[in-house]
Amino acid sequence: MKKQINDINLRLIAFDSASDLGKKIDEHLLRMYNLDKKKNTFIIPIKQNYFEDGHFKVEIDETVRGKDVFMLTDIGNYSIEYKMHGFINHTSPNDLMQQLKDGIGACNFHAKNINIVMPLLFAGRQHRRNTRENLACGMMLHELDTMSRVKSFITFDAHDQGVEHAIHNMEFDNFFPTNQILKQMINDLSINRLKKIVFVAPDNGAVGRRNVYLNSFNSKNIHREAGSFYKQRDYNNLVDGKYPVIAHDYSGMKNLEGYTAIVSDDMISSGGSMFDVIDELNKLGVKYVYLVTTFTLFTRGIDKFNEYYKDKKFAGLYTTNLSYIPEDYKKARWLHVADCSELVAEIIYNIHNDLSIHNILIDKSLPVKLVEEKFKKAKKK
Repeated sequence: MKKQINDINLRLIAFDSASDLGKKIDEHLLRMYNLDKKKNTFIIPIKQNYFEDGHFKVEIDETVRGKDVFMLTDIGNYSIEYKMHGFINHTSPNDLMQQLKDGIGACNFHAKNINIVMPLLFAGRQHRRNTRENLACGMMLHELDTMSRVKSFITFDAHDQGVEHAIHNMEFDNFFPTNQILKQMINDLSINRLKKIVFVAPDNGAVGRRNVYLNSFNSKNIHREAGSFYKQRDYNNLVDGKYPVIAHDYSGMKNLEGYTAIVSDDMISSGGSMFDVIDELNKLGVKYVYLVTTFTLFTRGIDKFNEYYKDKKFAGLYTTNLSYIPEDYKKARWLHVADCSELVAEIIYNIHNDLSIHNILIDKSLPVKLVEEKFKKAKKK
């Protein structure tokens, strides 16, 4: 007998900050359970009410009693507007964090389990204490860890996975969308651009990620090099919440004539330091520069990216749809957005059914297979 959706105690709450991604995840889940997407949905309808004094509340419009609830939020989505005291405001990460806690409270102990899916980790870069400052990321995780029924926390490409030490009760899983990004990149790049690649870490913290990309292209058809930049900062001045970079020192092979550079990082905020990296790589003779990052925040817009692309200083930026990107930005010819909704759906499916997530966490074999297939097809032509 064919399974009906009421026989499955899995449900998805997609806050308005992640509604588009939530709909795509829902479609994949329905396919995985072989359910008609025209008649069924795992998404629970909710109301997200904003009041003019600045408060808001979440109401759940369907029972969650006995359900394994997955809550999806994008704390990087600043496009949602609400009115407060007559002023139009845009949601901040703090607003959306409170909204998530409201949603957890609205379940009112009825849900069997609550699983939080937060691709962009709240305060992820506030992961260590340098002076008299709060460990905001750890405090957020600790608070969720103490809330009833919260079973697991799912995030992507955490700036520092060590933040999981702040929790003791709920599960913490940190996934990487490397395969989804590289699948699209390998498909797009010509054979000539793949033959000679230098994998570059834009700073010390990205060396581990660079090595993952380096090993993912372990093919006899590709000549690989590795390089790293080391930032020198001016710690006497604080500008826009950051100590400005005054120099980028490059370590690696200096003659990169004709190479394709793949610069990988977890996120791009304003892009300021990345432009310095692009400039230095151009000086070293790199022919094509590609940026790869899980999250693109574009806090200063995309005008300079457009300028650099027009001047052929860089060839493209590969990212994901795990956090908000304005629709008009997506039209830029240099921006390539990998859809990660199927990956998230697979994670939800496996966790709900108590299946292993081992291969999802560490599978690094796909890029090499794709590269080998691409070169094999090229030789047959």
